[in-house]
Amino acid sequence: MTPQHKPGSKASRDALRQEMTATGCRTAEIAVEMRARWRMRPREAWRHSLGWTLQEAADRLNALGTERPGEAVAADASLLGKWEKWPGPSGRRPTLAVLVLLAQLYGCDVEDLLDLDDLRELPASDLRVLRHTAPVAQPRKTETSQAPSADAPPTGIELVRSAAAESAAWAQWAEVSNVGDIALEQLLADAGALAADYLTDEPMDLFRRTRVLRDRVFALLEGHQHPRQSADLYVAAGYLCGLLAWMSSDLGQLREADTQGRTAWLCADLAGHNDLRGWALSTRSKIAFWDGRLKDAVTHARHGASYHPGGTVGVLLACQEADAWSMIGARAEAQQALDQADTARDRVTGTDDIGGLFSCPELRRANYVSAVHLRTGDPARALNEAHEALVNEPFHAYGTTAQMHISEAIAHIALQCPDGAAEALRPVLALPPERRMTPVTTRMRELSEAIARSTMVDSSTAIALREDIQGFVTESAPRRVALSSREAGPDWIQGHGH
Repeated sequence: MTPQHKPGSKASRDALRQEMTATGCRTAEIAVEMRARWRMRPREAWRHSLGWTLQEAADRLNALGTERPGEAVAADASLLGKWEKWPGPSGRRPTLAVLVLLAQLYGCDVEDLLDLDDLRELPASDLRVLRHTAPVAQPRKTETSQAPSADAPPTGIELVRSAAAESAAWAQWAEVSNVGDIALEQLLADAGALAADYLTDEPMDLFRRTRVLRDRVFALLEGHQHPRQSADLYVAAGYLCGLLAWMSSDLGQLREADTQGRTAWLCADLAGHNDLRGWALSTRSKIAFWDGRLKDAVTHARHGASYHPGGTVGVLLACQEADAWSMIGARAEAQQALDQADTARDRVTGTDDIGGLFSCPELRRANYVSAVHLRTGDPARALNEAHEALVNEPFHAYGTTAQMHISEAIAHIALQCPDGAAEALRPVLALPPERRMTPVTTRMRELSEAIARSTMVDSSTAIALREDIQGFVTESAPRRVALSSREAGPDWIQGHGH
């Protein structure tokens, strides 16, 4: 009795391929049959017709690319799977170079790897290149010589004409772009909206929206556009990766945050954009600080300032340097960096490209200043800085505001005023769990440690405060993310990046 296999399963694919091969069918016929039976995408069907797994095909593709100068790719099973699924929602468009390499690998024509859905979504410039065929010179017949073969290269005037036709075809391709100036303007506006929304909205929803927009920009960069437009796309990609890096760090995922930060820096460097360089290095300084790499935090902050970026990032970079120095215990260096922040604030020229998260208004500056004064042993000055900023400055972000209140509470503890600490902490304790990000929960732990070191540790107010802090930290966004990742598996934060 013939065993019954699940339609489209590996066993059923293997059985079909063996049966068709035994009857003399070619690979192309097997691919067509698999597409018809199991509604496979064409690139997936060709791979299965050869009996290769995604990883086997990726390895062969990488090896083939290294044999051809300028055609190397770095594919893995995940990326190859996305190329196969495109233009589906989880797919990723393969470039023409990738399609050509795949066709060589599978022993078919590029057109065999594309169906109507693919052709509808391909940029017009790609379609023109696919459909263009250079004119072939017809050899002249002579009475004294045999006509050359069709594969013989053109010579003489036909060579000149052929070269001109090839240049004309390339020029048609080069003048076409897959993105317009209005679309570029909208992409940057969308990035700015996300950076602003992150200050007030739910973090996980913003993460998903940012990731979707980043993927759109990445897909455009894999297509064809003018160099100026490519630079603008790199700027958009850099800010979006920077935003993902900041979010990932706030969610306690520092390794993923660092990856996003490096990509943001690469985009800034490719675009030659000094303001983005400043913000990318500010993001990397922030990640290094929360990862305990304090000297790296100082180095990144100084590196960012060396580009003399416009807007307010210079203020933030100096504040971040002071923050790291104060954590190390270097008071003089911390104060010098705070002085640099004041100077940078007085010299701000122009506006920030994106704004929102990528800006440093007075409340954000005061948050860093008060934290530095606490660590360098001046709680009264820290309390005054935090209080004045909270009273006089407009709201910037719930995370920044929460940290300011925590600085007030730590200062009150240092000044032997537990009731003042309890009052300062009320707005923080009211934050819903999904807004209790890593910087806030870490500062709350610092407050608990400050209470434990104080002479008031056994007072009823102090005991109640520490209990409230424990409950606050236990029900936090990073903890919920960690729990959800265990339930969803290790790939929950694929592609991720305060």
